[in-house]
Parts: sequence; C-alpha cells; structure tokens
Amino acid sequence: MDNLQNRDVSRVKTVPAGIAYKFLRLFTVIHPGESGTALLLMLNVFLLLAAYYIIKPVRSALILAGKGAEWESYLNAVIAVLLIFVVKAFSSMASHLPRQKLISWVTAFFISNLVVFYFLSFSGISLGTMGIIFFLWVGIFNVMVVAQFWGFANDLYSVEMGKRLFPIVAFGAASGGFTGSRVAGWLIRPIGLYQMMLVSGAMLGLCIILTLVIHRREVRIRQARVSAEEDSRTEMADTMDAKEQEKPLEKGGGFQLLFKKRYLLYIAFFVLLLNFVNTNGQYMLHSVFEKAAVEAVDSGTAGGLDIEEYIGAYEAKFMMYFNLLGMIVQLFVVSRIFKWFGVRVALFILPFIAIGGYFLIAVGASLMLTFWVKVAENGTDYSLMNTTRHALFLITAREEKYKAKAAIDTFFHRAGDVLSALIVFLGTTYLAFNTERFGAFNVGLVIIWLIIGVLIFREHKRLSVLK
Repeated sequence: MDNLQNRDVSRVKTVPAGIAYKFLRLFTVIHPGESGTALLLMLNVFLLLAAYYIIKPVRSALILAGKGAEWESYLNAVIAVLLIFVVKAFSSMASHLPRQKLISWVTAFFISNLVVFYFLSFSGISLGTMGIIFFLWVGIFNVMVVAQFWGFANDLYSVEMGKRLFPIVAFGAASGGFTGSRVAGWLIRPIGLYQMMLVSGAMLGLCIILTLVIHRREVRIRQARVSAEEDSRTEMADTMDAKEQEKPLEKGGGFQLLFKKRYLLYIAFFVLLLNFVNTNGQYMLHSVFEKAAVEAVDSGTAGGLDIEEYIGAYEAKFMMYFNLLGMIVQLFVVSRIFKWFGVRVALFILPFIAIGGYFLIAVGASLMLTFWVKVAENGTDYSLMNTTRHALFLITAREEKYKAKAAIDTFFHRAGDVLSALIVFLGTTYLAFNTERFGAFNVGLVIIWLIIGVLIFREHKRLSVLK
C-alpha cells in the first residue's frame, strides 16, 4: 500500500498547481495534477445524473397517471428479473471489450432507446402501455449507467486516491440530480413530456465523449510516469498497469464473483435493504402525490395542468429539494466525514437518519412529515451513502469493480424493489396497512440493515489490512 501511495504522489508532484486545484482543495485533500481527471469525472457523472433526472419525472408521470402507485411497486419486481439477464450480457461484453468501448457501446444503446420511445409517442400507443414499457426501461437504464461509471472511477483510482477524490467526483452526481430536476420542472410545460427524452439522449452523447477523453488522459499520464521512472522494477509494473487498462476483463460473471467473496455478499445485502427501505418510503410518498393530484384537478386548483403533468411538476419539486440537500452534504460534509471518521463509519449515518424518520412517521404520519422525511433520506442517500457505497469497492479486484459491482448495483438494488412490491401488495390487499404501519415496518428493516453494516465494517477492516 505504501508503494502504491508513493507512486500516486510521484505521478502528480511535478505538475504545477492551477486554479482548479486551488479551488478543489477547499473541499478535500487533493494533490497538484489530480484536478483535471477529477473535474472531468465530476462533469461526466453530472451529465449522467442530469440526464436521468430529466426523464425521471416523465417516468413517474406516465406510470402514475396511466396505472397508479401500486403498479410502480409491482413493475420493480419485473425489472429485477430482467436485470439477471442484463447483468449476464454486461459481464459477457466486459470480457470482450476494453473499458472505454464497453461504456461507450452501452451508453449508445440507451441513447438509441430514447429516440425509439420518442417516436413511439406518435404511434397511438396507450398511456398505460407506454408508462409500463418506459418504467421498465428507466429501471434498467439508471442503475446500469451509474454502475458502469463508478466501476470506471474505481478502476482509475487507487484506494488512497479514491478516499480523497470520490467526494469531489460524487458532487457531480449530487449537482447533476439537482440540475436535472430543476431543468425537468422548467421543461415540462413548454416542450412536453416526450421531448424531454431527446434532451436526455443528447446529454448522454456528451458522456460518451467525456469517457473517451478521461480514458486517453489517464493512459497518457501512466505512460508519462513510466518514461520518467528510474527504477526499472517500478517502470515494469507501471507499464503493465497501463496495458492492463486497455484489456477486456477476465472471463466470469458478476454473480459468480459475488458469491465467492463474503465481503461482496455483505455489500449486496446492504444495498438490497437500503433500497427496500427507500422504495417503501417512496411508495408512501407517491400515494400522497397521487391523491393530491386528483384532488387538485377535481377542485380546479391545478393551474390548468392535467393529472400526469401535476404529478410530474410535484415530483420535480420534491427532487429539487432532496438534490439540493444532497449537493450541500456532498460538497461540505462527505469529504470531512471520510477524512475524520473513514468510510466504515460513514456506512451508519443514513440508517440512523432513516430509523429516526420512519419512527416519526409510524407514530403520526402527515403529508409534510412524509415529504420531509423522504427529502432527508434521499438527500443523504444520494450524497454520503452513494459515495460510501462506491468507495467500498476501492479495495476489490478489477473484475469485481466492474462485474460484481454491476450485479450488486443492478440486481440486488432492484431486489429491494421486489421485496417492497411484495410488502405493498400484502399491506394494501390483506393487511390494511396505512402510512403509519408502513413506517413501523421500515423501522424493523433498518435494524437488520444496521446489523449488515456491522458485518461490512468488520470485513472491510480485515481486507484493508491485507491490502
């Protein structure tokens, strides 16, 4: 580890410090020469998340207006099943394509899908059918593009660099979510829901260009370091590192890698429970949105909007608030938590926020309380917890960063949605659950979530010593 850290420092210590470096050091520990790649990665994930949040209100509007909040939960189960096959296809591609081509082809595929959806809107397809298809697609799209980005970032940085620079890179995700939700709110009225798909596709095209620029920049940096090294053994190792980045990954599926390592399995169940709790809360909130939209339209207080447009506008407002909170936490809090307490302690902050919030809902839910509990939960999830989850993979092998991480961030993430769909079905059909009872159920889930966090804490500590 010491040799790796010394090589990271030697890579940048002779590069002059610029304005970007001086600005970024206000928020985290950064060395001269590191700011270029960090800023490019931050811009890349900014555009990815902005593109997603521009079409997220479209997804919510179509499915809620066409089918209702219960369908949103049930379709998440379908997404989880589909992701089994998607992860297998992604793992196969990763074994045949270099990382930059892998990311470019996957992103280009999703761009083409958005164009198809746009033209489908003119085909006379029913609102309900369009809502179902688009909801399924977005559920795969949003986890895949984010998972492959963070696999890429993990591949670029060493453990030491990742702990310092991931909080800055992840600020791009938080600010992208905030910006995307604001842009969505502005665009719904003047251009309509379906045209927003093309806006999102154009932003994804820019992400492909940025990926190629970052990859080539990092390869040049490694090659320049090799040519400057005097120690032949270090030179040989660095040459191998540079060539390794150009190679496809070894054969083997993401699920196969995951079940071989206890640490990865703990992370998988941690992510499952995280999303189980979050999706239950999202159902509570969306049920409130749906009722509010119907009441507003029926009473004539919707400002001329129909039900789906009213829901879309309200969803955009909610996303603006939690993304604003996430952006503030990401910029001013995350790097300091990582520096003072470490990644392992950061694991427990969101579960403690969630258990407090859902306890309050359980003893007396209201519209405003549910709204602000979800703002606090999502804001922390999309900033601190998001960065922490990705940083857990810094100590893993290269194949695990791409394949196992993709399996966790897609299938196990959506498996939490499946369990949530089951609870929503049982709760609304047989158990007469109201919002308070769903809140109490979430409190019990968070306790299990905390136990899994303790297991990750211990395993991460053990592996970090071995690393």
